[in-house]
Amino acid sequence: MKTLGIDIGSSSIKVAILDVETGKRVATVTLPDTEMKIDAVQSGWAEQDPMMWWNYLSQAIPMAMKQANLKPDEINAIGISYQMHGLVCVDKQNKPIRKSIIWCDSRAVAIGNEATAKIGLEKCLSHLLNAPGNFTASKLAWVKMNEPDSYKQIAKIMLPGDFIALMLSGKTTTTVTGLSEGMFWDYQNNSTAGFLMNHYGFSPELISDIVPQFGFQGELLSEVAQQLGLTAGIPITYRAGDQPNNAFSLNVLNPGEVAATAGTSGVVYGVSDQVKYDPQSRVNTFVHVNHTETSQRLGVLLCINGTGILNSWMRHEVAGDLSYEEINKLAATVTPGSDGVSILPFGNGAERMLGNKEPGCVISGLNFNTNTKAHLLRAAQEGIAFAFKYGMSIMKETGIDLKLIRAGNANMFLSPIFRETLATITGVKIELYDTDGALGAARGAAVGAGLYASFEEAFAGLKVLETIVPNPKNADLLQKAYEKWEILLTKNMD
Repeated sequence: MKTLGIDIGSSSIKVAILDVETGKRVATVTLPDTEMKIDAVQSGWAEQDPMMWWNYLSQAIPMAMKQANLKPDEINAIGISYQMHGLVCVDKQNKPIRKSIIWCDSRAVAIGNEATAKIGLEKCLSHLLNAPGNFTASKLAWVKMNEPDSYKQIAKIMLPGDFIALMLSGKTTTTVTGLSEGMFWDYQNNSTAGFLMNHYGFSPELISDIVPQFGFQGELLSEVAQQLGLTAGIPITYRAGDQPNNAFSLNVLNPGEVAATAGTSGVVYGVSDQVKYDPQSRVNTFVHVNHTETSQRLGVLLCINGTGILNSWMRHEVAGDLSYEEINKLAATVTPGSDGVSILPFGNGAERMLGNKEPGCVISGLNFNTNTKAHLLRAAQEGIAFAFKYGMSIMKETGIDLKLIRAGNANMFLSPIFRETLATITGVKIELYDTDGALGAARGAAVGAGLYASFEEAFAGLKVLETIVPNPKNADLLQKAYEKWEILLTKNMD
């Protein structure tokens, strides 16, 4: 038995095929070779053509089938992961009316802020667990205000993954997880957020039919199956936004478990069984993939803009383009704590976890007589780990009892200094895995199709590559360094 996983990103489209019996990947394809185009007509705007996603997907699936040497009828189910918070508007013929306003578009910030002020922050937080902000509902309000002719044509609104499901099945559907990430879900009433819909003047008819995150969501149309080299009737059985799906792909399903990524920016996604929210909206809470009315599972999302981008900058501007492996070896010659050198990594724009303040990248404690570039390279990695620690402290206030960090074996987690610093300063062990969003979607499809009897069975084939535990020998040095770092942050925030 095989399942197909689709990951719709903003830079690429990825497809993976999972062998259900072994739990292993048998094919993976990523398109295009360079990053997909993002249209920015004005500063702060970011749009993509939904048909561009579909065209690359239409190429990637046959390539993956060929790579795995599979026949069309050997795929048993399809799962979808997608870039969160985007807005796709379709007409009565299910055709996109305009380009998708994607996650990194900031045009609707003022609209969301005004909605919060008029509705009341406490009501928004208690019902949505977030302020309306720049999420999907506010983006739709922007279309309504600024493109009335386009708005009149809208039959249904959806997230990027909903659109891909539509193209595959011909049905307009969405999920509770999707509605929650778009600010369309009322946690207290367990229904569509009518009060926000009414505020913006949205018709309830714009919302698609709700299907389960795991389970039957539609089936592959015959004409689409022919185009993709598959068999008609294959069920779509899983759908989730990229961060909840990344957590799922790492088997992060229970309270206290945390998924982390550290590329250009960093994300920490923790699972809680408590309906809590951050009064300052520094972290965001959404319905997790395995949430039910009787067993609450909420995902608390922390995003840090300035993480791996600092390490990259250090490589190009300080290290003389040494390889990352060489940088790690050089930085390892310095004592933990970097002999008093502290670096704030926040040089990639305003930080939500800092109340949208922008302290910038700050280097402190540098001694020209005793410090070298090795100190800067180590302090940069420690500063990134300290930023994660700071954000995780905020997450604890929303009910995340940190017990375990799981991460893909990529980006900053390839650095022994970064991961050992993070494990030691948080006091939590880290597990590294070989997985990604497309493979997670394929695994989710197998769960949703009943090919696995339980989550435990689904992840039996996912093995830990390496476990990093806190190092008690370095704990005092790093704790003192963190306290100094936090004082530096407070000073530059003020």
